[in-house]
Amino acid sequence: MAAPVLVVAADDDWPTDRVVTELRRRGAEVFRMDTADFPQRLSLTGTIDQEADWAGGLSTEHRAVDLARVGAVYYRAPGAFRFPGGLSGPEERFAASQARAGLGGILSSLKCRWMNHPASMARAEYKPVQLAEARNCGLLVPPTLITNRPQDVLDFADAVGDVVCKPIASPVLIEDGLLKSVYTKHLKRADLHDLRGVDTTAHLFQGWVDKKHEVRLTVVGDRMFAAAIHAESDAAREDWRSDYGSLTYSRTSVPTPVAVGMRLLMRRLGLRYGAADFVVGPGGGWTFLEVNPCGQWDWIQGATDLPIAEAIAHDLEGAT
Repeated sequence: MAAPVLVVAADDDWPTDRVVTELRRRGAEVFRMDTADFPQRLSLTGTIDQEADWAGGLSTEHRAVDLARVGAVYYRAPGAFRFPGGLSGPEERFAASQARAGLGGILSSLKCRWMNHPASMARAEYKPVQLAEARNCGLLVPPTLITNRPQDVLDFADAVGDVVCKPIASPVLIEDGLLKSVYTKHLKRADLHDLRGVDTTAHLFQGWVDKKHEVRLTVVGDRMFAAAIHAESDAAREDWRSDYGSLTYSRTSVPTPVAVGMRLLMRRLGLRYGAADFVVGPGGGWTFLEVNPCGQWDWIQGATDLPIAEAIAHDLEGAT
């Protein structure tokens, strides 16, 4: 009997719905769960002793899976644990830490194919790690400064010319109950006369890279799906996420040195999936910006018909 695929994702994540549908179309057994279901709608049993590694299972009211049989895990941004009412704030934080260590620890110990393992994702989320590894893998990276010293920013701009400022971590924040995004900002030397706020935290600055267009390169196992992103507005040319309505897409090929470097980078980061962003210059050179181990892909598939969901399902099914 084929080994089941464990899918760990938010219940309302519709790109994951597409992957699950494709897995089931291929005849794979799928157990889908959201960590937000634990402990109220999802139960865990795990045992280990001197004779055997972790064994046990996960179960809901209607379904169950034997963890020893799991052949692959698709892990994609599950929700936060939800606990019964009546817990105080400290009690809920304590319960969450226990759930994370218990459920998360047992899942993380599964010896199977991961897309992607949480530990690898956590390391890969650090942009300084990504940039260093990308450079070591032969990919071209922009000159980069991370600092909280305004004078360092001025010195950097004197050395490289125009710069961009962008978030080092997630560009999304919640303020007054509203979801807000922080976009990349193109700054000329004259824009740097007021650097108040730089000293409040770490900031990332990079040399501006002239661009013909950008590329979203989706990597699934050894396969690569490249979509050229053409921006038709000033805002989108700075950060295409700020104006999706002005974008057009086309399939494109990946230069061999970039493909070789990305495969090596993915191995070094321990990732089987990643959504990488590149700037393609007027001369055709590709400059690596970042790779997101949980990056979106469904809208790219919709715009280009690149078979990304099918590739994800195929890669997961390959472990069964």
